[in-house]
Amino acid sequence: MSTLTKIEWTEQTWNPTVGCTKISPGCKNCYAETMAKRLQAMGMHGYENGFRISLMPERLAEPLERRKPTIYFVNSMSDLFHEKVPFDYVRRVFDVMGRAPQHTFQVLTKRAERMEEFCRGLEVPPNVWLGVSVENRRHGVPRIAVLRKVDAFVRFLSVEPLLEDLGKIDLRGIQWVIVGGESGSRARPMRPEWVDGIKRQCDAAEVAFFFKQWGTWGADGEKRSKKANGRRYRGRVWDAMPA
Repeated sequence: MSTLTKIEWTEQTWNPTVGCTKISPGCKNCYAETMAKRLQAMGMHGYENGFRISLMPERLAEPLERRKPTIYFVNSMSDLFHEKVPFDYVRRVFDVMGRAPQHTFQVLTKRAERMEEFCRGLEVPPNVWLGVSVENRRHGVPRIAVLRKVDAFVRFLSVEPLLEDLGKIDLRGIQWVIVGGESGSRARPMRPEWVDGIKRQCDAAEVAFFFKQWGTWGADGEKRSKKANGRRYRGRVWDAMPA
């Protein structure tokens, strides 16, 4: 089902699959898992299996039915490159995206190796942006090198939740970096100096920088609502997108 979203860097979500499993520290407090369980309790179609991987072929044609150019975040409630999503089904998703050039599709994964395997030799449609999550040095940073192997028009990093100082990162071939802190009652804090390091490197590499949110912990280290902490970083809102 395609739905409007409050995610700051997109316009709508499209979930041709739902469900996932945890593979790294960034998954610890997964918002999608919490939401899926809530929707299951409400009897919402598509969430009969809770957060277990489920293919939703009846949703495949939704972007084709919308003429207005729209930015879609693909699988906000899942990971398209999860091991339990067959490549035959992923091809169907890519076919739809290729047949809807009026839209922009943002595909984000923590399973960079499987994405690279699928895209090997594939001509990725120019309206399909491919990205990886980068939450820490051990699990997240290595995904960047794998992403760079994928021949996509736009490659992007979702550095959310940012859990530590990432140190020096190689931004060659990356067009966009999103940074954000974690939300929720069990959120882990994000420190301003960690963001500073990423912002400096984006500026040096001429990479678009988007600051999504502080989350539950503010820049001053105080815990409060996500709304109260807001999106301002170093005095302004940073919302650059790839050209």
